[in-house]
This record gives sequence, C-alpha cells and structure tokens, in this order.
Amino acid sequence: MKIRTLIVDDEPLARQRILLALQDEPDVKILGECVNGGDAITQIEQQKPDLVFLDVQMPEVGGFDVLRALPADCRPLVIFVTAYNQHALQAFEVHALDYLLKPFKLVRFRQSLQRARQHLEAHDVDGRIARFREWLLAQEEKAYPTRLTVKSGERTAFVEVKDVDCIEAAGNYAILHTGATNHILRETLANLEAKLSPKRFLRVSRSAIVNLDRIKAVQPATRGDHVVLLKNGKELALTRGVREVQQRLESL
Repeated sequence: MKIRTLIVDDEPLARQRILLALQDEPDVKILGECVNGGDAITQIEQQKPDLVFLDVQMPEVGGFDVLRALPADCRPLVIFVTAYNQHALQAFEVHALDYLLKPFKLVRFRQSLQRARQHLEAHDVDGRIARFREWLLAQEEKAYPTRLTVKSGERTAFVEVKDVDCIEAAGNYAILHTGATNHILRETLANLEAKLSPKRFLRVSRSAIVNLDRIKAVQPATRGDHVVLLKNGKELALTRGVREVQQRLESL
C-alpha cells in the first residue's frame, strides 16, 4: 500500500528537505506540495491524502487553521513540522501523529514516518476485518432462499421473501401474509423457520413468524402479556421474552 502524502510548507527549502528525506521510501507516493494553508485545504479535500507533513506557522492560514477548516471525515494523518516547540501541546490536542522540529535529523524523521506506517497498517487491518465480516454475512444470507414457492392446483406462484409481513400456522399449513394478499403453503411453521434467515425473521410464538422489518412496536396486552404490532396494524401474540425481541430489533 502506498502512503499518499502531501507536503505543506511556505518555505521552499523546508519542502525540499522533506522531499529528500522521502526519496528513498518506496512505499510513499508524493501527491504534491502546497505553499500556503488555503491551497492545503483545497488539495486535502480533493486528493484525500493518507499523510500530510504540515507546517504550523504560515502567513494568513496556519497549520492549525487548516485542520479546523477540514471536515472531521476528511482529516488525514498529520505530522507537524515547525521551527518552534511552543506549539507541541496544541498539536497533540488536535490529534497530530507527531511533531518534528526544524531542522530535524533524518533518524527522527524516519521514526515519525514509521509511526505513520504502523498507524495506517493497523487501520487497514481493521478495515479488512470489517470487510471480511460483511462478506461472511453476505454468504450467510445467500444460503437462505429469496423466494418461496406456493402451489395452488396447477398454478405455481413465487413469493418474494422480503415481501412477507408474517407467517401464521394453520395445522400442517402455513399462511403467508404479504400486504393485502395471503398465500397458503402446505408446510409446517418449523420447516419454514429453518428456511428463513434468522437475521430477518423471528418466531414470536408457536404459531407465528414475523419479518423483523415489519415490526412497528412491542406493547403490553392483558394479564401481563405482550403483542407485536406490525406496520400494517396486525397484532400477533408474543410468547418469547420481550427483551430478546427488542435486542433483535436494535441489532438491525
């Protein structure tokens, strides 16, 4: 992974020193140089660098002004570079990665760059883990059907699972409620429960399965019982724990 880097300093010699220090770093890609804070804000928003070497003191728009002007989700890693150490505390208060004093030694510069590498690598690992979890969830969802087959005489209909509001048991049959239409399946509720994604459907009682996206509220009924109120106004008795249902809804 290339570290996309921007150099911001109003002094040509200072920019040149950073460029020379980076020339032997194969994993660093220089996006450009900025000679003032205003240009830096524009370039950071447009190019979205991973790392910025940022001078603290520049005419009109200084380094801290640059950071204040950037949206929170657009702020790169920042290594401040300055000839004065009185700004060090403020630099770390704005979560700068490091603070280099001019004229810096090459060893110190490389230490700072290594900190940037480690930070970006850790962030990349977190991102890969998150993407892998998303992929696993997608594979789990693929294991469940997206349509249910309903046969009536010689006619076969296909009902989109996402359109099902709830399913109620009727002996060895099941009634699929989809909006204003009902479909009868010759299948037990237990079999249907095993077919449907547990992330999308929940069995709220021995006689009903509900699409979690269709739940409007869980509310008290008589004698301490509770009912599940669907968005279409239908009520279903709830015989499992109220807290469990609430947690499932909160995790959607």
